[in-house]
Amino acid sequence: MRLLLVSTYELGHQPLQIATAAAELAAAGHEVRCWDVAVQQWDQEAWDLVSQSDGVAFSVPMHTAMRLGLSLAKDIHTRHPDLPLCLYGIYAAAAKSASDAAGVETLIAGEYSEGLLRWADSLSLAKRPPGSVTISTSPRRGKKPALPARHLLPPLDRYATMRFGARDHLVGYVEASRGCRHHCRHCPIPAVYDGRTQISRVDELLADVESLVAAGASHISFGDPDFFNGPAHACRVVEALHGSFPSLTFDCTIKVEHILKERRRIPALAKAGCLFVVSALESAHDPTLVRLAKDHTVADAAAAASILAEAGIDMRPSWLPFTPWTTASHLADMMDFVAANNLADSTDLVQYSIRLLLPDGAALLDDPIVADSITGYDAEALGWRWASPDPEMDRLAASLAALAEEAASCGSDLAEAWEQVRSRIAEAAGRPDSGKAAGLRFRDEEQIPHMTEAWFCCAEPTQDQRSLLATRAASAPGCGPMLRECA
Repeated sequence: MRLLLVSTYELGHQPLQIATAAAELAAAGHEVRCWDVAVQQWDQEAWDLVSQSDGVAFSVPMHTAMRLGLSLAKDIHTRHPDLPLCLYGIYAAAAKSASDAAGVETLIAGEYSEGLLRWADSLSLAKRPPGSVTISTSPRRGKKPALPARHLLPPLDRYATMRFGARDHLVGYVEASRGCRHHCRHCPIPAVYDGRTQISRVDELLADVESLVAAGASHISFGDPDFFNGPAHACRVVEALHGSFPSLTFDCTIKVEHILKERRRIPALAKAGCLFVVSALESAHDPTLVRLAKDHTVADAAAAASILAEAGIDMRPSWLPFTPWTTASHLADMMDFVAANNLADSTDLVQYSIRLLLPDGAALLDDPIVADSITGYDAEALGWRWASPDPEMDRLAASLAALAEEAASCGSDLAEAWEQVRSRIAEAAGRPDSGKAAGLRFRDEEQIPHMTEAWFCCAEPTQDQRSLLATRAASAPGCGPMLRECA
């Protein structure tokens, strides 16, 4: 079968999820083409590929990708109503309520290889394949997985880079494991994997890294929801990586409780080239951490930041500042924590504006406070909308999101932008001196290892992303303008 795999957003990385799927499908005898809307304009060439395909599958590893993917699927369905469409990835099951309107019949969540192969094989049948929703946590059995087909994707220099030491480094994105052992209540992964994980074989991972190094990568980003779900496995991966490619640097995501429990392993990460660790601190308010089932305290988060700093590794925290129970005082405490633990220049501005997302099946929908805040289901946003009991919190969230997007697009000075965030929060909290960083120093940008794509998997799509989808079909003949999250 002739198949088109489409990615709309994967945090600025070259999309591993379509490279992996393309390799599996091609190995099974299918003819595969790939398109990444994040870096490739949806133009006449893309529409021609759609016309030549027997089926189109969209990768949806995060909320933004799901929203953009379903919007594009709907346009394709309008022009090609008989073309089978499929969504696969973590968020596929959460798209069920909107999939019919977009013409998507097949949804595959979790471990998608076998489901995609079954879907592709079914396309050869005379009858159109029946719609289905599949959730799997078992890897493909039998045949050894093929090396991700990265040659079908745009080159690495089209994607986000890692900026450090006065230059940009091309980045290869890989996964040492999938799924997560934990059940954080705001995260979409437990709804699919339910505490299960799948690890990648070290030799297969190294073969993929070798292809990325050949393509110019000098930094590897591990996309595991938690790199230390299997700490021994993670350390084997790091040892093998450093042994084979000693000049490579890398980053990963590690939960606070694992940084504390496995602190003896942290220096080895630094020695092997780990520049920064993403860790989901979420809140500087202990009752919120309990409600989210984070299994750490504010004091634990501070200790984890200290452990990483002592090893010479930057912590890049992720936060969930806006929930239905958030107060301005909680936000001011977060800014105080950031300043006190020297995290101001290693925290992406978007983190201060994240609002809780509630797709179908979200665990927090059962929380009484959340339930009382629900204002209805938003089919376009693919989630349940909520409003804070304090309207000022909703206005503040919107204001900080706009500030973060503007700063990202204009390259604003981080120290100035941080002070704007701090002052807006302090004013809302009635604590004008809260978070003022007496003695706080921002390093020069070249001293801060960071990705040039600062958006976040649990953030709403930016205006630029919406605009991209709004104009994607303008070049199609006869078609007018159309309305472009975790440890």
